[in-house]
Amino acid sequence: VTKADTVTAAANRVRDEFGRLDVLVNNAAISHTGKPGTSMEEMMEAGRSSTVPLDDVRTVFETNVFGVIAVTQAFLPLLKEAPAGRIVNVSSEVGSLTANLNPDNPYRSVFSVTYGASKTALNAVTVAFAIELESTNIKVNAVCPGYTATDLNNHSGHRTVEEAAREPVRLALLGADGPTGTFSNEDGPLPW
Repeated sequence: VTKADTVTAAANRVRDEFGRLDVLVNNAAISHTGKPGTSMEEMMEAGRSSTVPLDDVRTVFETNVFGVIAVTQAFLPLLKEAPAGRIVNVSSEVGSLTANLNPDNPYRSVFSVTYGASKTALNAVTVAFAIELESTNIKVNAVCPGYTATDLNNHSGHRTVEEAAREPVRLALLGADGPTGTFSNEDGPLPW
């Protein structure tokens, strides 16, 4: 998602093969610039807001924010060709400013200027596209899949990929009367 030629090639392929795109799920993300196998504790230490190198922040934002914008812009003409286009941005409750200001939030210590802030920015990107597209048939929503066992966290999450997919799939299949510009998990709306 960080290479313009790859994004363009993907959009061209979908256009050539299908003529439209019904659902775009922006799920690419990185949490840090370290090596695979890095523990959560090591990730948190390396990502401390007061010491993380700006190049690391830029790298995370390049994938988690700018990549989403680039992919969405590239595929938007194809989504407009669909009878009911859907954009689902995979975010995180770690990006919720409201949740992170709550001292009782168990994930508060994870918030930093890298991953957490990138997910906050992704939520803002979701709102911006939802507002721009609200007069169209395209719905744009953000979703938190929960702490899922993936390469992103060295498989330390407690949710399976199948469990985590439930809410993104629900949002991808929203009917015409479904919401746009929301942030949710499978339990319901989340605070921005």
